[in-house]
Amino acid sequence: MKNNMKDVRKANRLIRETSPYLLQHAHNPVDWYPWGDEAFERARQENKPIFLSIGYSACHWCHVMERESFEDEEIARLLNEHFISIKVDREEHPEVDAIYMNAVQLVTGTGGWPLSVFLTPDGKPFFGGTYFPPRDRHGQPGFQRVLEEIAAVYAGGRDNVLKSAEQLTEALRTFCDIEPRGRSDTEISRDLLALGFRQIAASFDGDYGGFGQAPKFPQPTALAFLLRYYAATGEPHALTMVETTLEHMARGGIYDQLGGGFHRYSTDRRWLIPHFEKMLNDNALLASAYLDAYRVTGKTFYDRIVRETLDYVLREMTDAQGGFYSAQDADSRGIEGEYYVWTAEEIRAVVGAKSADVVMRHFGVEPLGNFEGARSVLSIPATADEVAKQLQLDVAEVEAAIREARQALFELRRERVAPATDDKILAAWNGLVISAMARAGAVLSEVRYLDAARRSADFLLAHMLRDDGDLWRSSRQRQCHTKGCLPDYAFVIGGLLDLYEASFESRWLEEAIGLAETMVERFFDERNGGFFFSEDGQGPLLIRMKDSYDNPDPSGNAMAVFDLLRLAELTERESWRENALATLRLFAPTMAKTPVATAQMLSALDFHTAPPRLVVIAGTRNDPATRALIDGARCPFAPNTVLVLADMASGGALEQTLRLVPALEGKREIGGQPTAYVCQGRTCGLPITHPDDLVTQLTAPPPRRSSP
Repeated sequence: MKNNMKDVRKANRLIRETSPYLLQHAHNPVDWYPWGDEAFERARQENKPIFLSIGYSACHWCHVMERESFEDEEIARLLNEHFISIKVDREEHPEVDAIYMNAVQLVTGTGGWPLSVFLTPDGKPFFGGTYFPPRDRHGQPGFQRVLEEIAAVYAGGRDNVLKSAEQLTEALRTFCDIEPRGRSDTEISRDLLALGFRQIAASFDGDYGGFGQAPKFPQPTALAFLLRYYAATGEPHALTMVETTLEHMARGGIYDQLGGGFHRYSTDRRWLIPHFEKMLNDNALLASAYLDAYRVTGKTFYDRIVRETLDYVLREMTDAQGGFYSAQDADSRGIEGEYYVWTAEEIRAVVGAKSADVVMRHFGVEPLGNFEGARSVLSIPATADEVAKQLQLDVAEVEAAIREARQALFELRRERVAPATDDKILAAWNGLVISAMARAGAVLSEVRYLDAARRSADFLLAHMLRDDGDLWRSSRQRQCHTKGCLPDYAFVIGGLLDLYEASFESRWLEEAIGLAETMVERFFDERNGGFFFSEDGQGPLLIRMKDSYDNPDPSGNAMAVFDLLRLAELTERESWRENALATLRLFAPTMAKTPVATAQMLSALDFHTAPPRLVVIAGTRNDPATRALIDGARCPFAPNTVLVLADMASGGALEQTLRLVPALEGKREIGGQPTAYVCQGRTCGLPITHPDDLVTQLTAPPPRRSSP
């Protein structure tokens, strides 16, 4: 009934937006503005404070605050009378979210969404929080009282408010690390990697994996760094931390045991009860982490999780045009987790009395449940082998019962009201999925993953890249919105480079080079090093910050460093290597201080100091002997390699690749056999014609570069 009432209400300005999150608020009685100059100009003209509300469509508590407060007529009256209200989708404007999330964390010590921030008319924050109940509740101030008190303070003591806003803004500038500073005393050497390993290990949960206590977030960039550290040093605890974490996550409720894919985070230490939203970026990064664990260990368990996760993305998160959607909601029918949880009675009715005990033991379903209302989040506390031993049954019989139950429960679940899907396509997150799909397609020999990566890349380049080099951040129903930020460029470049190495189609490399030129031109700080998050003059931003933390995406600066170091190996553009090194120097103190939060930058440092190896394979692409050399370079975990193919059968394509990659010059087959060359710096080793010899050379620890 409420939704019907909302449909006939007069729409506010958000009705003209494309973001599903903003459209959810388009019929609120609040006089919302989207982010932009119009709202700030009105605030200045009327000398009113700004209420800035930031969230995203899959956010459970964002929905709660919308129902409780933004649909409330009295609260809407207060907002409309005393404030200029701006609604922001954090996925469309990560640069806005990053600035004001840092401000709220400085004020309160915590953050999250919905983010509720009060600003002066020139955008300076002076008060903030996250979710507020509509009225006072359990010692928490109600949103109505917050609005009344802030309106009164602003009207009666504006000078004090402006002074507080100025002080917070200065603290924010320091916190965001954007002020010029002298050359760092911290050297960018491999000593930082050992320091990072020790600090990450100190926060490791040896019982259940992951880092820290509840709530527990997957930290795929930390896992990626640990795998690199293991490959470089052979330190067994690095691999133990990765495997413990990946196994417990995949067996926990944070992983969708029926449909594949990961939920956002776990509310408990054991990965059992998730916050049920599913985000595209999380699944891309975790699929890559499991893929690399498979490359290191060869365990088919990791292979299965990669496939199930990517299959989920293909099944539920893929647009007909090839792009990937951004998120799925935590709620269904307005109830968090409703789509994913089961009662014991439901399980028994689906699988029958004969299999019920097996299935419920395997999936951890108890009569009283482990979630609200005697319902259970499915996990795997007992494997098929363990259940067979417990019940003294044949393992094959147990495996068959679990397999049939899983399929039956999945099909029944599809008849439920599914969570809403945020169908906007984000350039940055599509770049992450292109990487995951391309790499999995190559390593697992799955053409459909490689094809999905191609289709997404084609969509981005055809519909989200303008002729002037501008990359749009967001697209929905083929309408583009918001200029891209640093992560959009950096993640897409990384995806295109991975797609080139998976397909050896030179067009992807050429597009990556073009985007890198634009990224350096528009975001790199020539004076102090590092990359700004947003382009100069990109909307009414308070500051231009430089991101260094992985939260939860890899930082844009870390990914830009990776891109430029990889491209420098291919193109021999030393200026790009210098840009990367200047960025590493700038953030060296941050890596030393907070390695868990800067794990991707540590991985980039590992790539630089390894040093990287360029592997050139000369041969006909479809020749089985060429494919064997390619697999020898690709399938073992040798993360500090850059791979390029000189395809002897394709004259035009070879010429195009040679134009992009000077190192191909003179690389030819030896004795009519496909041949690999492993190069470091400008020096190449002896030609290699046998795949085993190539694997041996790539997996042997290389000599280390100890200084820039």
